[in-house]
Amino acid sequence: MAVVSFVKNAGKIAFAAKEIDVGEWKGDMLAVGVTEKDMTKDENSKFQNSILKKLDRLLGGLLAEVSSEEDFTGKSGQSTVLRLPGLGSKRVGLIGLGQSASSPSAFRGLGEAVAAAAKTAQANSVAVVLASSEGLSNESKLGIASAIASGAVLGIHEDNRYKSESKKPQFKSLDILGLGTGPELEKKLKYAEDVSSAIVFGRELVNSPANVLTPAALAEEASKIASSYSDVISANILTAEQCKELKMGSYLGVAAASDNPPYFIHLCYKPLSGPIKAKLALVGKGLTFDSGGYNIKTGPGCSIDVMKIDMGGSAAVLGSAKALGQIKPPGVEVHFIVASCENMISGTGMRPGDILTASNGKTIEVNNTDAEGRLTLADALVYACNQGVEKVKPNDAHPIVDLATLTGACIVALGPSIAGVFTPSDELAKEVFEASEISGEKFWRMPLEESYWESMKSGVADMVNTGGRPGGAITAALFLKQFVDEKVQWMHIDLAGPVWNEKKRVATGFGVSTLVEWVLKNSS
Repeated sequence: MAVVSFVKNAGKIAFAAKEIDVGEWKGDMLAVGVTEKDMTKDENSKFQNSILKKLDRLLGGLLAEVSSEEDFTGKSGQSTVLRLPGLGSKRVGLIGLGQSASSPSAFRGLGEAVAAAAKTAQANSVAVVLASSEGLSNESKLGIASAIASGAVLGIHEDNRYKSESKKPQFKSLDILGLGTGPELEKKLKYAEDVSSAIVFGRELVNSPANVLTPAALAEEASKIASSYSDVISANILTAEQCKELKMGSYLGVAAASDNPPYFIHLCYKPLSGPIKAKLALVGKGLTFDSGGYNIKTGPGCSIDVMKIDMGGSAAVLGSAKALGQIKPPGVEVHFIVASCENMISGTGMRPGDILTASNGKTIEVNNTDAEGRLTLADALVYACNQGVEKVKPNDAHPIVDLATLTGACIVALGPSIAGVFTPSDELAKEVFEASEISGEKFWRMPLEESYWESMKSGVADMVNTGGRPGGAITAALFLKQFVDEKVQWMHIDLAGPVWNEKKRVATGFGVSTLVEWVLKNSS
């Protein structure tokens, strides 16, 4: 088996924030982010926007001419690039932002479009400027610069580790013009780079096939994070034998059929110094492959060929560990927990009808071996509760967030790009949704309808592991709730849809940036 290294490097780009006249910038490509409003022209077909007016004058009216001929109106997704003689920049590109741009995802999209244009033009040095940045607050400018930088890193990333031939990206430097300068902005750009490279790490974990990324390999990646950031992160990797001692019968039931042994991963982040005001836990589903077990995945739409993505929750958790090891926030302790294994088929595997006992003593009748993720999470959640996670005051709730590619039902409900959020805690929901507004990732809160638990009752055990098709994402969340201490603040995120980009057939790294933002909100 070829050994493939994870995250070679997230296409290293040198970022710089500069205040310089657009006409004087020298390099391979100057990209201008324009809204539809910026593209309005007067009765003489001349731009009214001052930056576009200036560039058009330097180019002898060429910019206005080309935008008219190519019907470039600044719509989102539109772009046009001109090759030029005689200007400091070899090319000028216009990139559409739509009617108006204000969200982090719009500016991340701009960064990605700049990376795509740079790739096509084989540009090495690039600058980006907004046609309109007047009236923006200092805080807005920091956020916009950060989102553009993130988009550029994510846009340049191509996972070529498994290809026999691959081109290295040319794109080496990005100057961000007109959004200020100084240490605060430089710190923000460094943060964007740290988080983006962690997203790339998460993507590459999910993209890796099950014959490369086994539970042992996932545990090895977690150990590498701990050794890279050993000043703040420690690792405790439990074997099947140790999990047996902890009575993790639910998790081990899933792992029993595979020749690849399971590994229970526990990383712990502790700040370099100072008091700890919050202890948090992030729990990620870590099925490196899911065949469905005896309820094998069959028929169209079963997606068995992409079941390497069933560890997308663990990729988000380990990606955020990597980012936090780099950022080193004060005042917060974070536990990263993954019960990793494969769900395979063999004579030693669990059968439909088997009864498993989880580490909190609750019994589960397995009525579907393909609802295995929740069985592994059951023991992982009990373990997380035992880590004593808590907020500032001892009687405060203990925040645990679990992330899992848990149900096809959630994709049916919310489509491919929105994750479902289930939590009894309004406070925790508010915190995570505020974090997602900064990250630009999409979440939607779903009901935890207690009356649906009726369908999860077993005649012979405490519960069954599936409750039929209606409300499948809700009954899955209610199942997980049975393994969380009542005093603990808990949220379940079903990211089965947004973890994978079906069109491009690659992972997205979804979840990393929201988790990092949430942890920082809890940092002092």
